[in-house]
Amino acid sequence: MDNEIWKKCVEFHGHECPGLAIGVRASLIAKEMMNLDFSNDEENVCITENDACGVDGVQVITGCTLGKGNLLYKDTGKMAFTFISRKTGEAIRFILKDLPKDLSKEETQNFILEAPAEEVFSWKNVDIKLPEKARKFNNIKCENCGENAPEHKIRIEDGRKLCLDCFDEYSRGW
Repeated sequence: MDNEIWKKCVEFHGHECPGLAIGVRASLIAKEMMNLDFSNDEENVCITENDACGVDGVQVITGCTLGKGNLLYKDTGKMAFTFISRKTGEAIRFILKDLPKDLSKEETQNFILEAPAEEVFSWKNVDIKLPEKARKFNNIKCENCGENAPEHKIRIEDGRKLCLDCFDEYSRGW
C-alpha cells in the first residue's frame, strides 16, 4: 500500500477506518487490472452499491465523482463497486468477501489494505450497458416554491409545474 495515497484518502475522508480501506483497495485493484488512469472527465465510471466510507476512497483514487456524473449510486446496500472503462468497454464488479472475525479495527483495516486481493474481494467481468454521459438540462421554476429544478425533475400537478419537494407523490404500491 502506497502510504502517500492512503494519507491523501484519509485527509479527504477525515479519518482512518476499515470502510475507507475497502474503497481504496477496490479502486487500486481495479486500476491495476483494467489499466485505468485517473478520470479527469468521464473516461471511467464507478457504480457504487453503497453510500459508505469506501466511496470517498473511490473518488480520490479513480477521479469518479457525483459532480462529474461518473460516480453512480445504486442503492443495494452491498459493499460492491463496478468499475467501467469507456475506452475499452470493460467492466468489472468487485464485492467484499467476509472478513476474518476477531480482528481489531486497525487489524481489519490492515488486512483490507495488505492481504492478497482474492482474500478481500471476489470479482467478475460484467456485461453492462455504458451509462449515458452526464448532460445539462434546462431549469424550470417551480410554481409553488419558486426554486429552479432541472426539467427532468419537474412534475405536473393540477396543471402546475412543481419540483419534487412540492409535488404530492401518488402511489398505490405496497
